[in-house]
Formats: sequence, C-alpha cells, structure tokens
Amino acid sequence: MSNPGIFRPSLVALSVSLLVLPLAARAQTAEIYLPVLVPVTGFLALEGTSQRNGALLAVKNAPASVKVRAEVSDTGASPEGATTALERSLGRGKVTAVAASMLGPQMLAMLPIALENKVPLVTVSGTASITEKNNPYVFRFFPGDAVAKAAHVRYVLEDLKKKRVALVYQTTAYGQSGHEHIAALLKKANIAPVMEEALDVTVKDMSAVIGKVQAAKPDVIMLHLHGGPSALFLKQAAAARLNLPIVAGSGLAQPSTAALLEPAELQGVCAETNAAPVAGGSSEMDKFLTQYRAEFKSEPDGFAVGQYDATAMLIDAATKGARTAEDMRKALAENKYKGLAMTYKSDGKGNMAHSAMIICYDGASRTPKIVKRYE
Repeated sequence: MSNPGIFRPSLVALSVSLLVLPLAARAQTAEIYLPVLVPVTGFLALEGTSQRNGALLAVKNAPASVKVRAEVSDTGASPEGATTALERSLGRGKVTAVAASMLGPQMLAMLPIALENKVPLVTVSGTASITEKNNPYVFRFFPGDAVAKAAHVRYVLEDLKKKRVALVYQTTAYGQSGHEHIAALLKKANIAPVMEEALDVTVKDMSAVIGKVQAAKPDVIMLHLHGGPSALFLKQAAAARLNLPIVAGSGLAQPSTAALLEPAELQGVCAETNAAPVAGGSSEMDKFLTQYRAEFKSEPDGFAVGQYDATAMLIDAATKGARTAEDMRKALAENKYKGLAMTYKSDGKGNMAHSAMIICYDGASRTPKIVKRYE
C-alpha cells in the first residue's frame, strides 16, 4: 500500500500553481483607456469616419495581453464639441491617451486641456500650428503641411514643370495653413500664383471661382480643399471643360471623395497623401485593406492608415510596459515605430510622420496609382 504522504508536497505545489498562474496572467495584462474623439458628423464626416475606423481596427487587432477600452464620441464640427467630448472622457476614468480629432480648430481647443491633465493626443490633423504650441502632449501621425505641401509643390514644379499656378484653398484653419506653406514654397522658387481664391466650406456653386481660374489662364490648378468641396470643384471643372492638370490636397486621395465623382471627372487629377491603401504597396498594407473592407464595408484612406498606426503604436507601448498617460507620452516622444505607412519618430515637437506621396487618377477608374514618394 502506497504512502499518501509522499504525494502531499506535489499536490500542494500543483494546487498553488493552478491558483498563481491565472493571477500572474492577469497581472501581465495591460489595461488602457483610449477615447476616440473624432468628427463623424458635419463637413468633415468622411475624413473623421475614416479616422475612427482606423483607430477601432487597431484596437481590434490588439494582442490578448492588452485590454483597450475605446469609446467613440462625435466631436461634430465645432471646437466646443471637441472640448466637451474630451472633458467627459476625462471624467469617466484615467485616460491613457486620446485618438483626437483631425479638425485643426478642434485640436487647438483640446491642447490646453490635454496639457493641464497631462494626457497625450494622437491625431492625423494636417494643420501645422498644432505642433507649434510647445505642448509636449500632442503627436501628429500624418505629414503636416511642412511635409505634405513640400511634396505638393515639388510635384507641380519639378515633375509637371508648371509655373502658372492657380491656387484655390479653404478658409478653414486647414486651408489657411496649407495656403501659407504653398505660397512660401512658391515664393522660394520665385513663382507668384496667377490667381488665388479662398472658399468657405459652405460654397456649393463653384462657377464663380472656375470663371476666375479661366480668366487667369494658368497651366495648373493647386487645390487645397476638404474632401466634399474638392469633389464639387472637380465635378464643375469637368463640366466647364477646364482641361487643366489639378494637384490637390489629401481630401482627394480618399476613396470616399473619389466615389462622389465619375472616373472621367478625375482625369489628370493628382493628390498628396501619406498612404494609398487601395493602391497596395506591401503585404502588410494589403492585409489591412482586406480587413478594413470586411469590417467597415468601405474603402480605407490615408487618414484611416495614419490613425491605425497611431493607435497601434500606443498598443505596442502598452505591451512593453506603458501603463499611464505619462508612460505613453514618453514612449511617443522617444521611440520609433514601424507602421503601415512609414516609420514614425517625433521631431521633438510631436511631428511623427516625415514622408508623403503623390497619387494620380488615370480617368478610367477611381483607383489611383502611386507616382511619387518624398522622404
């Protein structure tokens, strides 16, 4: 007959291990609170929806070791909508970081609150001034105007070899910022636009500005409008038979904007962007494209990719031990991260993206081709 005492230590050890291992596993799980505060209504709804989708897809792909609480709030189109959403999120618990609105005025309104509460904001806003406020809690995962407009202007001057520029831009902070950078770069090249016009986002009839363009006799149109106004301009320009090359802002790199137009209306149109997932380029981007289509039943754009990469960098930092808002700020400020669009690294001001590309439409389809990359 065996002695049961011989087995007691082993049984005790086994029972202890069964209790300890689940506790250890729970201790290793990172829990982060990541509010997604973006415009999904208003004039920037198309862009904001892409931003939201990119963040949520990254959250869905988070490893089992990271539990992400991601609540989406619509910031609308006003600065007050963004600040209210941010303050509500801060009242719901310890915020680790925020996927923050791409709308420039909303970002500018959120910055003081983020600084006061020491919470990082990650965004795909292109408005240059958001990283010029000496605020260590803002991180931009989209080429700012200093990068994007350099690509825009270089393509017009170096590749298209055009000199008679008609410049049409939005009156919003985004439009003003882009105009400032484009004008400075043209001046540096000793070129003065033959025509300039600023448009409010509420303008629906483009005939007056198209008439001014025709009268100025340019050889190229540089367009810096949001997605919806860009589509309106192109549709009416095609109807007026302008027949001029158009190089536009990132709004025209969006499949949702291209979907508003017939392929023929996109003939000769190019646009700046950070990434063009529908154009492919890598196995990782192709995988993202397939998953995005399955999840959202729509086509992703550069804004979705930028916010996906921003959120993925936060999740990666959590897997490496970042638990608090300050941990995240430090990780974003100091580390490199290889995303889908590019490798991100802060320049000390929170600008993480340092490359841009030009895509062009051939008039036969709504799928663009990547024609130039600028590092």
